[in-house]
Amino acid sequence: MTVYFIGAGPGAADLITVRGARTLAKCGVCLYAGSLVPTELLAECPPEARLVDTAQLDLDRIVAEIAAAHEAGQDVARLHSGDPSVFSAVAEQMRRLDALEIPYEVVPGVPAFAAAAAALKRELTVPTVGQTVILTRIAQQATPMPEGEDLATLGRSGALLVLHLGARYVDRIVSELVPHYGADCPAAVVAMASRPDELVLRGTLEDIAGQVKDAGITKTAVILVGRTLAAKEFRDSHLYDPARDRHVC
Repeated sequence: MTVYFIGAGPGAADLITVRGARTLAKCGVCLYAGSLVPTELLAECPPEARLVDTAQLDLDRIVAEIAAAHEAGQDVARLHSGDPSVFSAVAEQMRRLDALEIPYEVVPGVPAFAAAAAALKRELTVPTVGQTVILTRIAQQATPMPEGEDLATLGRSGALLVLHLGARYVDRIVSELVPHYGADCPAAVVAMASRPDELVLRGTLEDIAGQVKDAGITKTAVILVGRTLAAKEFRDSHLYDPARDRHVC
């Protein structure tokens, strides 16, 4: 018996990976967060599978469900939105499974920031403009940020920032970033990325907070800030240099 932590992707049911869908199809138990994971994905589960919505369950109860399935010899699909490697809260579950000696594997998924970039039709790394992307959040009603990971510190890098879980606090985000990026710095917000109700806002740090409020966006959104979002003048990548040695890679 194995537990599979499966990245469900950013929201659209057809953005789960082929491996993710195939893994779902062989598991006798599926634990999923009903508030985040599209219910269409549950159609990939076997007809006789036991489906458990974890939206209202605490960690102890989730692990108890997994342990019971393990005792029954059933594979478990633990379906998480986005990709398990970023802001998915799987580390705590893995720690519990290690202690119980329950084996698990991870099946990656399409992360929200990738879906947001696709909606914006932008590459987040642009030659001579920006080659670094920082995925982060702010500490508000959540776990405090470690020392040195506050927005003021990260903002000094000038790198493109992708902020999760911050739509409710867009005013604070803007106020902390303007001193480092400038009010004219391009900014964007993508809510419900890849879903039918996807909403894309484009602007600058000067006006993006107002746009977010006017649109009523409070959750399921990522905020992007950085010069690469509007870059037009930049050199072609070295990948396309005619003088490049084609045998190097």
